[in-house]
Amino acid sequence: MITDRKLILVTRPTRLQELIQRYGTKGQAEFYLKHLGESFDYYQEEHRLFMQAYDSIVEKLRLTGRLQVLDRRFLPTYQFSDDDIVVVLGQDGLVANTLKYLSGQPVIGINPIPAAYDGILLPFKVSDLTGVLKSLLLNRSTIKLIKMAEATTNRGQSLLAVNDLFIGPASHSSARYEIVSGNQRERQSSSGVIISTGLGSTGWFKSILAGAAGIAGVEVSSKLTQGFSWDSDFLYFSVREPFPSKTTGTNLIFGKVDSAHPLSLQSNMADNGVIFSDGIENDRIDFTAGTLVNIGISKSVGKLVV
Repeated sequence: MITDRKLILVTRPTRLQELIQRYGTKGQAEFYLKHLGESFDYYQEEHRLFMQAYDSIVEKLRLTGRLQVLDRRFLPTYQFSDDDIVVVLGQDGLVANTLKYLSGQPVIGINPIPAAYDGILLPFKVSDLTGVLKSLLLNRSTIKLIKMAEATTNRGQSLLAVNDLFIGPASHSSARYEIVSGNQRERQSSSGVIISTGLGSTGWFKSILAGAAGIAGVEVSSKLTQGFSWDSDFLYFSVREPFPSKTTGTNLIFGKVDSAHPLSLQSNMADNGVIFSDGIENDRIDFTAGTLVNIGISKSVGKLVV
């Protein structure tokens, strides 16, 4: 089936390509890894399998419509059209990173190396693409909605998160801030605050719960460790390594964020405070003294073809 809609293929460099970019040549990259006792063959094989998938996907998309290949680096500045169809070829993190920059366009996640990538957000193989596109163009596809978190500051800045938001220090130090959840308020010193979405509830959020349970020697409710729905109208926050002192408390360290319990933080740091999402530290907001950030569910909703 041929379409006039633009097909956007989002990719990122393979690890082999990143090594070559870093060391200048393939030979230099191989020398560096072998010098450290690491096999270079794995990187070459991963690259070969990815490029094999990439070539096949490009061919299928060109036979279907107007193709635009987009590197991950350009996602923040690329202007998507409302009727674009987005195909992501990579790992799960690339799908999550792509969803933040869309406004409801459907995303098809393709797993280029099923034997190596978990593919929670990559439900399709390369061979599935033609059939998936046909179903989507005929409005027969199943779409899964993904609710996102949003951080908005009193400085007019905002940041979306598909998995989670981090608010805290830019380096290995302590963050100082005042946190307000519902009608509770507390000054804190910690390693930062994590706010998780339903999609992120089986990632960083789950590891936080596992660590806390292990330290305390208690079991955590299976309702939390199994995650919550991707389209949930709530979030969860967790404070990392809260430090009790004469001026900072540790009572408000975990909780739900919803319409009845909004979450906000005000920075007490002269510098070094940041807000970033989904592990992308380069795309961040400064969280320095005087900055007030409100956290809630975004009106933007991701749409993943499943």
